[in-house]
Amino acid sequence: MILDSFRLDGQVALVTGSTRGLGQGAAIALAEAGADVALLDRADASETAEQIRALGRRVHLVQRDLVQASPAEIASAVTEVIDELGDLHILVNNAGIIHRAPAVDFPADNWNDVLSINLDAVFHLSQAAGRHMVERGHGRIINIASMLSFQGGVFVPAYTASKHAVAGLTKALANEWAASGVTVNAIAPGYMATDNTAALRADVEREKAILARIPAGRWGTPADLQGAFVFLASNASAYVTGTIVPVDGGWLVR
Repeated sequence: MILDSFRLDGQVALVTGSTRGLGQGAAIALAEAGADVALLDRADASETAEQIRALGRRVHLVQRDLVQASPAEIASAVTEVIDELGDLHILVNNAGIIHRAPAVDFPADNWNDVLSINLDAVFHLSQAAGRHMVERGHGRIINIASMLSFQGGVFVPAYTASKHAVAGLTKALANEWAASGVTVNAIAPGYMATDNTAALRADVEREKAILARIPAGRWGTPADLQGAFVFLASNASAYVTGTIVPVDGGWLVR
């Protein structure tokens, strides 16, 4: 039955940035589809963990600050998940930050922090998980891209650079690992009602302009991405790799 190919029973997922928003939505969706879930965050992800346990799934909390952690410390998170939950089948690289400032004034520290978590950590986690998945002959890696993987944005040079790079990294890893049964894809959310867009939604004129550009006529929510997460994590997408999937209410086609 086709719906069986979307099930994740017996699989283990690692989701970064899972305390709220898109990461929390992804973690809960994967658990609802049958996966046990590890939650990697520098903050307390216990609220998400409780929702996963309520679904009857196992959960493990991994404490890491992806801005400060070394490549070895990031890689050790993968080992920790395998030791605690027995395996790792799915990696969701969701954690990310954004800083806004004109390019001529953009602080170097902000640039480094954004690239550290949005790009460097994505590579180091994917590398560590990829070693395990390639050896086993199966795996799913899902990165979070952005509308700014396609566009330039305003006052967000580091974020834009990082999300263009995530799109490229997704394709590069897909090329290397597809023959080993490991798919690497990305989801590009449109304008979502999350903490990252709080400043935009608070700006009445900017919010009005954004909504006028979205054919769906509304901001997206974490629930709007849950189907895409489950699809890309499951065997239903076994022949899909290297793709950047927009979930944007039609923003890119306007």
